[in-house]
Amino acid sequence: MAYVWSGVTIDCLDPERVARFWSALLGREPGPSQEGWVYLGERGDPQPRLVFQPVSEPPTGKVRIHLDVCVDDIDEAMTTVISLGGRSTGERHDYEGGVVVVMADPEGHEFCLVEYHG
Repeated sequence: MAYVWSGVTIDCLDPERVARFWSALLGREPGPSQEGWVYLGERGDPQPRLVFQPVSEPPTGKVRIHLDVCVDDIDEAMTTVISLGGRSTGERHDYEGGVVVVMADPEGHEFCLVEYHG
């Protein structure tokens, strides 16, 4: 039996709004979706699909899993995230091999922008 990672599902109060943010940030177009949900990409795409599912309750506490997004220029990427409706959490980690900045999408889902050095 083969186990293949096919996607990541994100709970949202407003799936359309959050999907627009991620679509613009990652350059991924919506694919076929069930009503009320938004899928970025399709099954079988080279990258896992992002699925935004509607939920009625807001998030509470820290989510224990998040996305890492590799970028060439951390400052430019932070500016882009903010211009798309996201925000900086103020958390930044500078390592010998690169920089990691924790950001949040319009509903507060945290993710990391990662710029690797060399």
